[in-house]
Amino acid sequence: MDIRVGNGYDVHALAEGLPLWLGGVRIESENGCVAHSDGDVAIHALCDALLGALALGDIGKHFPDTSAEFKGIDSKILLKRTTDLVHEKGYRIGNADITIAMQRPRLAPYIMSMRETLAGVMEIPVSAVSVKATTTERLGFVGRGEGCEAYATVLVKSENESFFEK
Repeated sequence: MDIRVGNGYDVHALAEGLPLWLGGVRIESENGCVAHSDGDVAIHALCDALLGALALGDIGKHFPDTSAEFKGIDSKILLKRTTDLVHEKGYRIGNADITIAMQRPRLAPYIMSMRETLAGVMEIPVSAVSVKATTTERLGFVGRGEGCEAYATVLVKSENESFFEK
């Protein structure tokens, strides 16, 4: 069986007056991520996990923050391109598990929208996408509200396996 697992991590500083995008969803917040793209840490971690599962490098290799092409880009486009690359390599996404660490705002009301959005972009069932939110109990840069971070783990499997046909 050709099953692979990847993990990803991303972090961004927060600044007042910027839009906050997480899991492809606009979040009501006074602060948003400072970034070359839209700063969606959840999608960036997810892309890194998918690329890592296939030993294809990281998000910076494929979508460098020095390129004008990616300035302000919607991270859902990056996830779609990454998903397409996974498919081109003969794999399908089995599931994704994402944890977002942010002190505020409260993310629970947005979780289902994030799951639906991510599942749609990756063309997998919503039941195969987990998004969780946590705080850091006011510890560290996340706890002080200076930034947010996300962790992602994915499973990908060769398309020629019967695993996906159940």
